[in-house]
Amino acid sequence: MRRTPLTMAEPIDIAAFAELQASAGADFVVELIDTFAEEGPQLIAELRAALAAGAPERVRRASHALKSNGQTFGALRFAEQARALEMKSQAGVCADRAEAEALADEFERALTALRALAASRQG
Repeated sequence: MRRTPLTMAEPIDIAAFAELQASAGADFVVELIDTFAEEGPQLIAELRAALAAGAPERVRRASHALKSNGQTFGALRFAEQARALEMKSQAGVCADRAEAEALADEFERALTALRALAASRQG
């Protein structure tokens, strides 16, 4: 589902997040965020290792999982960055380290915003 592009100040699409909460429930969304917080760094570590090894298929798998997770939460900028890495790797090209670090930074922004949103909407 495509949404309106976000500004730099908005790491999460609020409408997408609200949709997720409405369909899954606020408590379950908190559990999903906790899982994202645990698995995200592992996937980013795998992405970094795959880039260092020059292994596009491993990059593709890790970036695909990150993209999917970002889309679930409405972290559209994060998801778009992961998608760009996935597309490069499908073409047999590994991204550079700066792209992976930018994705890791955006993961942290998205996770912080998700936690704040979940806390503000839990009831």
